[in-house]
Amino acid sequence: MDRELTFFLNALTIEGTTDMRLAHALVAATAAILLTASPLFAADVNFGPGLGAGIGMGLVVVGIGIGLGIIGYAALSGIARQPEQAGAIQGAMFILAGLVEGAGIIALVLCLLLVLL
Repeated sequence: MDRELTFFLNALTIEGTTDMRLAHALVAATAAILLTASPLFAADVNFGPGLGAGIGMGLVVVGIGIGLGIIGYAALSGIARQPEQAGAIQGAMFILAGLVEGAGIIALVLCLLLVLL
């Protein structure tokens, strides 16, 4: 687990400095926009459930991408450590990728149902 965490932290590192301050600033700016957007636009436009569904779909797609990336990274790390187990690792990787995709598709369908119902 330490190797995986180190890999992801190294991916955030540029020339020895981390971009965590930038990430925190982006999260704070996004939170501020989301907290103030509803009162600012409530009098003019009623977005209804479409806005929530759109945000939900975007989050689902990001979650699927992160999940598949982690699965692929773990599978490649396992195959690099034990090349003779590549077939078993690849089979488990495809099963897990299918489960992540299935959960994502269910979430997307629920977001679409929010708009239609």
